[in-house]
Amino acid sequence: MDTIELPLPDDFHVHLRQDAALASYVRDVASQFGRGLVMPNTVPPLTTLSAILDYKKQILAAVPHFEPLMTFKLSPNYTEETLYAFKEAGVVAGKYYPAGVTTNSQDGVSDFESVFPVIEIMERLGLVLCVHGEEPGAFCLDREEAFIRRIEILAKMFPRLRIVFEHLSTESAVKAVYALPATVAATITVHHLIHTLDDIIGDSLRPHHFCKPLPKRPADRFALRSAAFSGNSKFFLGTDSAPHLKGKKECPCGAAGVYSAPVAIPLLIQIFEREDVLRKLSNFVSGFGADFYGLPRATQTIKYVRNPWVVPEEVHGVVPLAAGETLDWRLYGQV
Repeated sequence: MDTIELPLPDDFHVHLRQDAALASYVRDVASQFGRGLVMPNTVPPLTTLSAILDYKKQILAAVPHFEPLMTFKLSPNYTEETLYAFKEAGVVAGKYYPAGVTTNSQDGVSDFESVFPVIEIMERLGLVLCVHGEEPGAFCLDREEAFIRRIEILAKMFPRLRIVFEHLSTESAVKAVYALPATVAATITVHHLIHTLDDIIGDSLRPHHFCKPLPKRPADRFALRSAAFSGNSKFFLGTDSAPHLKGKKECPCGAAGVYSAPVAIPLLIQIFEREDVLRKLSNFVSGFGADFYGLPRATQTIKYVRNPWVVPEEVHGVVPLAAGETLDWRLYGQV
């Protein structure tokens, strides 16, 4: 098979950054995705309706046909009136960042129970809760596993709340999502399907592979791949594509994030094909996420061809995932 046609994919976790660079990052995402769940950890964060709508306006100015799915950054300070206004304006989710666990999360949640009243309102309004599931203060490789208990508490206390356990990185988290009710789903990134910790600090330091949560052991990667290939509707794509300029990665305190937007779908086609599960790819990238969020599935399609190409070493000053590597598939008509 030398061509593959997919329903236009959705990315249920993407960072588009700010200012002059935003337009380029939006165009990279929109070249292969019809919709993207836009993360709110900007500076300042997306916590007011005016800020959310202004950010959406900037995204649409860059690519009018792209559909940004907007989110707000969770805190204990929201009123029911504010959340209702978010819902009426089309905001689909609130993002739970534990304090200090990733980029621009210093103002994240430090008191777990303090946000329960807000989460209760979100449950009633039908807003999705997206969670960066890492426990502050735990050893870096144990943070996700330590946070699982909090996901279990949320699922029990708010049985109608839809919860997305984002960017899974451990076998333990995969098992937890399987065991939890149907109201709990999870996103899986492209880079966590490829990398283990060896790809960051094995033979040499690879700062452009550094991300949060960290890729873990081969057994964890195997569990993530098994979940992605399973055809289980609880697991779908959220790339967590997070561009940082080269100088922000290659420095004494390098930023966490992998820029996968330019290569996400070609890499996934390659991964799924080599495991002989290409038939499972469509739902993973274009079906299960939309269903969980209560969105219509895409009717537009996108075509890829088997035509090897070398990933550029830099894109917009950012080193992308798989930089310098040869990929088997490319977007039809792409030069």
